[in-house]
Amino acid sequence: MDRALILGVTGQDGSYLADILLAKGYEVHGLIRKSATGNTSNIRHLIDDASLFNKRFFLHRGDMVDPTSIYRIISEVKPGEIYNEADQDHVRWSYDMVGYSSDITSSAVARVLEIIRQLDVGIRYFQPCTSNMFGLADSEYQNEETPFNPNSPYAVAKTFAYYMTRYCRQAFGMHASCAILYNHESPRRTPEYVTRKITQSVARIALGKQDQLVLGDLSACIDWGYAPEYMEAAWTMLQQEEPDDYVIATGKTHSVEEFVDAAFSVVGLTSSDYVQTSREFVRSTKTSTLKGDISKARGFGFEPKVGYSQLVKLMVEADLEREENTSGGVDSVSLQKSQ
Repeated sequence: MDRALILGVTGQDGSYLADILLAKGYEVHGLIRKSATGNTSNIRHLIDDASLFNKRFFLHRGDMVDPTSIYRIISEVKPGEIYNEADQDHVRWSYDMVGYSSDITSSAVARVLEIIRQLDVGIRYFQPCTSNMFGLADSEYQNEETPFNPNSPYAVAKTFAYYMTRYCRQAFGMHASCAILYNHESPRRTPEYVTRKITQSVARIALGKQDQLVLGDLSACIDWGYAPEYMEAAWTMLQQEEPDDYVIATGKTHSVEEFVDAAFSVVGLTSSDYVQTSREFVRSTKTSTLKGDISKARGFGFEPKVGYSQLVKLMVEADLEREENTSGGVDSVSLQKSQ
C-alpha cells in the first residue's frame, strides 16, 4: 500500500488531498498542530469513519515551527510521498506577520527538505507555490519561464520555497516538484478568503442573518479554479518519472465584482442592494492581472473541468446548507478582516 504524509491536512488543500489519496488506496498520514485540533471540520468525515480512522487515515501531532516533530513524524511514518500543504498562505495576513509568514512558508520548507535528504532522498516531495510570485508581470499569461516579481511577504516567501525545492532536486537528485498554483477555491475555504467571505455572506443575507457585504477592490481580476482538481494535479505530478515544475490554472479571469454578481444571482438577489466597498480591505500592494498558461501541465493530462459559474454555485449552495443548520450571530472578524 502506498503511504503518504500530508503536512497541513486540516486545510482546504490538505483535506482534499487526503480524500483523493484514500480513494486511490493510499495509507494517509496527516500532521495536525495544536491550534488546529479544534478546527477539523474539513477532515471530520474521515475522523468519523471507523473504517478509515486509525486504519488507513492517521493524525500525528507536530508543528512546522518544530523541526524535531517533523523529523520524528517522517522517520516514524516512512512515507513514499510528502505533500507540504502547511504554510501561512494568506496574502493579507502576511503584511501583518512578516516573520511568521517567512518562517512557516519558506524556512520550514528548507527544514523539511533537509530532513528528507537526511532520512531518505527517495521520498517524493510536492511543494505548492503561488501565482503571486509573478507579482507585477509584463506578460498577459504566465508560464514556467516567466520571471518572478513578488510583491508581498507571502509571495517572497513562496519564491524562496520554490528555489529551495529546485535546489534540492538539482543538488541531491530528489524527486521534488513545485506547482505554481493560481487561486483555487471550494466550500472548504475559510471566510478569511474573499470567495468564501462572499458566498458565506450571500447565504446569510438570503436567510436574513446579515444585512450587507463590505469588500475592497471589486475590479481585481482573478484566475479562479476548483481546489480538488488542483490537488488531483498535485498527485499526478508526483507520479511522473521525472520531477518538474508546473503552472496549474484555468487561463481565464473574472473580477471580484463578477464573482459577487454571480453569487447573488444564485439566491435571486441583486448585489448592488447589499454590497459596499471600503478602503480598509484594499491591499497595500497589488499584483498584475495574472492568468496561467497550462500548456506544460496539459502534457500530463491536466485540464480544468469545473467552470467558474459552477464553482460559484456550488460554494453558495454549500454555504446555504451550512447556514440553514447554524444559528447565532456572524463572526465579525472572519467576515470582515479578510480581503
